[in-house]
Amino acid sequence: MSGLTPEHANPTGMQRRMILSWAASFTDHFTVYVTNRRPGLEPGATMSDIAADYAHAIEHDLGGSAFVHGTSTGGSVALQLAIDSPGLVKRLVIAASACRLSAHGRHVQAEVLRLTREGDGRGATAVLMEALAPRPLTYPVRGVGWLVGGSFAKGDRSDMMITITAEDVFDAGPELGRIQAPTLVIGGAADPFYSEDLFRRTAAGIPQGRAVVLPGKSHMYVAGSKVPAAIALGFLLG
Repeated sequence: MSGLTPEHANPTGMQRRMILSWAASFTDHFTVYVTNRRPGLEPGATMSDIAADYAHAIEHDLGGSAFVHGTSTGGSVALQLAIDSPGLVKRLVIAASACRLSAHGRHVQAEVLRLTREGDGRGATAVLMEALAPRPLTYPVRGVGWLVGGSFAKGDRSDMMITITAEDVFDAGPELGRIQAPTLVIGGAADPFYSEDLFRRTAAGIPQGRAVVLPGKSHMYVAGSKVPAAIALGFLLG
């Protein structure tokens, strides 16, 4: 399950190459479906509503339970899926995600939401890229985000804004005990959207949960690099 994106569309260009490179780590052992939210979310949709779409796809399109890997916002959806439909998840990996956003993570996404509503695509991209960048690069990366963000406000961003609103109030902490699948939480200690404590607390709340926190690593490193993917693959293979 993919992280937050401006729209639900098949990736192209560099984004497509990056996703396929990441997915290749798993394809020798699994049939891999890289998924995102469905288009046309209803206003006010919750994480449970979004997770229900995945539950329907797993049950009716795949014909049963599945190994599930959720990244960033996709990790929030994956946790909700495992809570609401525990019988559909064989093993679960949550990467660069936890039971809720940190206060700073909520602030960043609220800024992205505000700027997107105002039609300031450059500002929204700059804020998001600054948050994702390693600390020494935050200022120059913010500038790059402003330069490339002109296309961010183009098209309908309603689904992204609905998803941000759903994640803002998402807190799976009280319901983690309902997850039946063995679960691995992979996080980076330098992730601005979560924290080491949130990663470990999420794993501790799941009956068969464990956490791997990578010292000094960022949100983007855990979300897309080969080492976290290899750790996830080892866990999924049991």
